Amino acid sequence: MSGPIVLALRLIMALALYGFLGWALYILWRDVQKQGHALASRRVPNISLSIQQGASFTLKHFSQPDITLGRDPACDVPINDDTVSTRHAHLVYHHAQWWLEDLSSTNGTMLNETMVSMPTVITSGDDIQCGATHLTVTLSPDAVVAPTQKLERKK
Repeated sequence: MSGPIVLALRLIMALALYGFLGWALYILWRDVQKQGHALASRRVPNISLSIQQGASFTLKHFSQPDITLGRDPACDVPINDDTVSTRHAHLVYHHAQWWLEDLSSTNGTMLNETMVSMPTVITSGDDIQCGATHLTVTLSPDAVVAPTQKLERKK
């Protein structure tokens, strides 16, 4: 073969290789963009907890995927009750569901009058009992998160 033909074949092969690499990188970039948009569009459904301590009710709204219940003031839901452990229970959102888990509390955690011994799926209307305190769960995917409100119980 002559020199110009070999040179032309080499240039064609180099262009084909760079074209293939460019196409592969473009496909990868497009896939990463799709995954990013899919992850960004996922939302944790809002959860509201109606907390009954004695005669008073407190309503709290959350849009975070991790909520800790307990007597510790650093908990997301601080409960002023001596029968509640410092870090009593944990609500977590994963696998498109809210889960309740007891954190080895002294008096245990009850879900709808059943002792929680392992992470359990919760639904709207469920009653969680930590010590002498009752919490009613309301799940609302489209609700607007409002600041914590205090409601007084009328007798």
